[in-house]
Amino acid sequence: MLPNNILDTVSASSFLAADRDVLATRRILLLAALTAGLPLAASSRAANASKLDPAETIVTLPDAIRFVAWSGAPPHSGEMATLYGGLDTPGPYVVLMKWYPGYMSAPHSYATDRLSLVLSGTWWVNSGADFDPNQTVPVPAGGFVRRVAHTPHYDGVTRDAKEPAVIALFGIAPVDLTLVDPSKPGWRQV
Repeated sequence: MLPNNILDTVSASSFLAADRDVLATRRILLLAALTAGLPLAASSRAANASKLDPAETIVTLPDAIRFVAWSGAPPHSGEMATLYGGLDTPGPYVVLMKWYPGYMSAPHSYATDRLSLVLSGTWWVNSGADFDPNQTVPVPAGGFVRRVAHTPHYDGVTRDAKEPAVIALFGIAPVDLTLVDPSKPGWRQV
């Protein structure tokens, strides 16, 4: 029986009539499903995937990502891993930032928007030029934060947190970080 005949049979109103034999109906449905797969089974070419070209698809596995301490920051306050581009290199960038419990940034701004995705832990954020860690808002893993260019903000992880927060940062560089009050440290212990 050809596929067209099976489809005609299945779609015919008499096919669904109560007087039809149940076994014949099952056979026709089974045959229709098997026939539908014949073009794939009869294909003379095997489906083979090509090998990964590391010049076209660059994979960095988690154990190869290296975090380094922020320069000028207190010890054990935070680390960063650059995955693509850089904060001072013109063009797009992707970095991972790790904030340790008990540290926050001083109010600052960027020259460009920054998109942030919390990967693990809880990141505490706020907007404004006045530093008040008690007014920060928690952003748990899976949360998204957009920092608008030229607007002051601050963030970090509270002292009582059980783990660091890891945030993926995306944007266009150069970032041009500007402290609201350059006479004060850029990092705060909370």
